[in-house]
Amino acid sequence: MAERPKLVADTAAFARRHPDQFRWVTRGRVVALCVTAAMIALFALGIAVLEFDARRFALGLLKLGEFVVFMVPPSTGDWATFVLYLKALAETVAIALLGTLLATVPAIVMGFVAAKTVVGQVVIHFLSRRILDTVRGVDELIWALIWVNVVGLGPFAGILAVASANVGILGKLFSEAIEAADPRPVEGVVSTGGSRLAAVRFGLWPQVAPVIASQVLYYFESNTRSATIIGIVGAGGIGLHLAEQIRTLEFQHVSALVLMILATVAAIDWLSDMLRFSIIGRREVVG
Repeated sequence: MAERPKLVADTAAFARRHPDQFRWVTRGRVVALCVTAAMIALFALGIAVLEFDARRFALGLLKLGEFVVFMVPPSTGDWATFVLYLKALAETVAIALLGTLLATVPAIVMGFVAAKTVVGQVVIHFLSRRILDTVRGVDELIWALIWVNVVGLGPFAGILAVASANVGILGKLFSEAIEAADPRPVEGVVSTGGSRLAAVRFGLWPQVAPVIASQVLYYFESNTRSATIIGIVGAGGIGLHLAEQIRTLEFQHVSALVLMILATVAAIDWLSDMLRFSIIGRREVVG
């Protein structure tokens, strides 16, 4: 009990030295309250403008439950149809793989150009960043619609759509990884008489290569899902069969196709994890 008066006295002394910490109304709290109120008001406005209806939402969930019942058990009907779906699924994976690889090389080049630590010219840096923003600003589905009209229906349009969308995304990620790299190895190569190109090759590239490889593996997995969607607009792959079965109300086929896609994505995720940890492990051994 004797310690309580001392604690009160210490608290009072601290309050005299730091009065801002004991005020109920401070500038930071007012700003945080205003931002929170603005976000709540914006959310409420969006609900009102977009005509969100809780009753329609509840009825939609019930309807979704009916669809789930219709989708059980998953079935492809016969063996020939299953083989057809497997070929379409393999085509989807090929679209994702080739599109990702096709985007990786120009994205690496643009990543180095857009990195401030590599190219110091303001104009080049600004233009390269805006080019990446422009390419990245167009969704893969829009790229698919464009390339379908340019080169026609089929997986080639899907490959070009995936590659076009990924150049902007990967280029930005690569440039940020390059800018975050440790500059000391680069300075060490330059201090020993190495050229700027040698500094990038031996001082910078070994640091960012594992990061780039990890990001490419992740986007290969992500592009497998995207290639399913762009197949719906005629860019090849399993998405075309999925859209057709939905239109004809063959929900058991739809559930079988969804399970096949999920299994493929899970397998790719497992494989990419193994490759990524293998790359990181080799990097640690070398280091």
